Amino acid sequence: MFSRKFTGVLSALLAVVLIGLVPQSNAIAADAAAAKFKGKMKVGITLHPYYSFVANIVGDRAEVIPLIDAESNPHNYQPQPNDMKRAMTMDALVVNGIGHDEWAFEIIKAAGRKGTLPLIYANASVALIPINGDQGNAKVVNPHTFVSTTAAIQQVFEIARRLGELDPANAGYYRSNATAYATRIRRLRADFMTRFAKLDLSSFRCATMHAGYDYLMQEFGLSISAVIEPRHGVTPTARQLANTIDEIKKANVRVLFAEKYFANGLAKPIETATGVKMYSLSHITGGPYTADKFEVEMRENLDTLAEAIEYTAHNPKGN
Repeated sequence: MFSRKFTGVLSALLAVVLIGLVPQSNAIAADAAAAKFKGKMKVGITLHPYYSFVANIVGDRAEVIPLIDAESNPHNYQPQPNDMKRAMTMDALVVNGIGHDEWAFEIIKAAGRKGTLPLIYANASVALIPINGDQGNAKVVNPHTFVSTTAAIQQVFEIARRLGELDPANAGYYRSNATAYATRIRRLRADFMTRFAKLDLSSFRCATMHAGYDYLMQEFGLSISAVIEPRHGVTPTARQLANTIDEIKKANVRVLFAEKYFANGLAKPIETATGVKMYSLSHITGGPYTADKFEVEMRENLDTLAEAIEYTAHNPKGN
């Protein structure tokens, strides 16, 4: 009898102890993660969309640190001393890694972090679009994956997965937040899929100032007839420009998309020479770093794209 009573009491005590250890073990894991990162993990980012992605994934469990100042033009960026200082404080860095932030690797090297700073390649699981080779005829891919809802979602989950590997105590939290954020992006895309389904796409022909919107056009089944700049930031020669204008006319291109935040002196002359209607799309790489920037500016881009489609539907031959 005593043995049974003792066994029952022992089991009850053990259950109480185990129940008490569950939240304590979680707290210990969280404390261990905090100790590993000397507080919250500090996640660096190179581009504005990645600030939005990471901020929505980590919530208040990590700090998001832009590698370069908000107003800097990431195209042909030249590293600054403050960039090195920021790189030295980071526990990980999210990079485009396929051509849009090559300067980040210079900064990492100058800061003495090459090989010691964990890099999260956002595009590791994205299906990439090839573009014309560089001056050395090397095969390159289009790096503007962040100007797209489909590729953005793929990048969000890749970033969340890698952050979870670096910070296991918060891995579940990051996955949950990534799912919620991806759901909002999917709803945004669905809203415009419904809107586009009501539009006549048969007469849509467009040109762009540079190859920054291929992923955006592709996900809605649209194509680009001509690209003005041979490479981003490189002004075409007089012959190249004349040939492009001829292409625009022959293809019956009705609209030209220029970059919203960066003026280009060629847009207006092309508009005059061809009769195209000009629209501005955001590259999502300028202005303040904010958690909602990607959603706000992608919605604006999709609104603009819908307006351009509606214009071509009513002006199939520029009438």
